[in-house]
Amino acid sequence: MAVLLETTLGDIVIDLFTEERPKACLNFLKLCKIKYYNYCLFHNVQRDFIAQTGDPTGTGRGGESIYSKLYGDQARFFDAEKVPRIKHKKKGTVSMVNNGNDQHGSQFLMTTGENLDYLDGVHTVFGEVTEGMDILKKINETFVDKDFVPFQDIRINHTVILEDPFDDPPDLPVPDRSPEPTKEQLDSGRIGADEEIVDTDGRSQNSSHPAGDAAGVLRRWVTSLMQT
Repeated sequence: MAVLLETTLGDIVIDLFTEERPKACLNFLKLCKIKYYNYCLFHNVQRDFIAQTGDPTGTGRGGESIYSKLYGDQARFFDAEKVPRIKHKKKGTVSMVNNGNDQHGSQFLMTTGENLDYLDGVHTVFGEVTEGMDILKKINETFVDKDFVPFQDIRINHTVILEDPFDDPPDLPVPDRSPEPTKEQLDSGRIGADEEIVDTDGRSQNSSHPAGDAAGVLRRWVTSLMQT
């Protein structure tokens, strides 16, 4: 039971613990099936700790479970599965993010550090990265601001279900084809994922940045960060 995430930095394969975490895995698989995660940003990247995504708003405050698509707003979140206990021991552990009330929606994280025991019992482990650890390493090493938001967008472009043991719930809103991104989805106010930063003249290629000076902006941002 696995899912392929096609990100702007490369592909990541996640194997799912469907027997230990059936509710979380069904939620994740069916969100992937309805293309809910397409164009989601990695909005929280803390080096050697976590890379978090799964919020269509890109703010860390949004997202909803697949159950809300089936049963309405009262099912926006679902209760965490805590038994059996699965620990955040190794890099590439994948967990549903706790909303603060021991419930989950759509947001999930991948660990980029080891032995993160203070996450145990808070966020629910439901899988692990089995391919693409080099891509997770690239995400881990990206430049971020003081709020851990990457300076250059990193997105999930597409999700591919490799194996799904769960039947689709009735009335699951599966699209006929992958939807195109909206302008609002792609307008993060940051350097676009498709922009190539070139140091030779301080400008970016294929740039939609208003000033076109992506590399210069990045250098100035790093300098200001070091001074705070």
